Amino acid sequence: MTQESVKQRYFIIEGNIGAGKSTFLKMLKQYLNIQAVVEPHEQWQNIGDGENLLEKFYMDPKRWAYTFQSYAFVSRVMNQQAHARINPYAIQVLERSVFSDRYCFAENAYELGYMNALEWKLYKEWFSWLVDTYMAQPEGFIYLKANPGICYERLQKRSRHEEATVSLEYITKLHNKHDRWLIDKEGISPALKDVPVLILNCDSEFENDKAAQEQHVQDVGAFLMQHIPGDIHRSPISPLSV
Repeated sequence: MTQESVKQRYFIIEGNIGAGKSTFLKMLKQYLNIQAVVEPHEQWQNIGDGENLLEKFYMDPKRWAYTFQSYAFVSRVMNQQAHARINPYAIQVLERSVFSDRYCFAENAYELGYMNALEWKLYKEWFSWLVDTYMAQPEGFIYLKANPGICYERLQKRSRHEEATVSLEYITKLHNKHDRWLIDKEGISPALKDVPVLILNCDSEFENDKAAQEQHVQDVGAFLMQHIPGDIHRSPISPLSV
């Protein structure tokens, strides 16, 4: 990681599939002086020669889980570093992270039998090396907590073709993984246990709800300013255009 990126403070928005992370990050970017770094979905969907690795994973997870999860955490680090080099702000906010890759998605894949014991061992070794070598400690996690049933309804509504095979059972397992990691802080590295977590209830839609947006922005702004001096707010609250 470059010296410039090490000096920057970064926070991570975490949450289940369908929790509203992309919309939430867009909202924060509209009202706060932050660099917003979205998940590298397009990179996963177009590896080259028309190959869609995300689609391959969902269609045949047992064949592609190790490949996808390995590429996911490497591409996240590359994506964060590339943005950090051009970041004009003191704060970087990421949509998901290598940590949710490890403690939610990859671990869940192993427990479901999508990765075998050898692949899981190799994944953890790669993960430990990559994080220890290239990742600075996050300042905090912003957990968008939402009921699995609501997440599933949103997933069906947005109707991404790669997610057509995602079940409510799968969403529920991921929900439990997020709670275990971010709330109970079980089974994680000692270094992450001291990282603060802001938990926000995102069961209600907030895209065009001015009051809900205002509350979310105030909560996140206060959380970020515990680590960065000065006001980071950019503009007054108004309904988010999506």
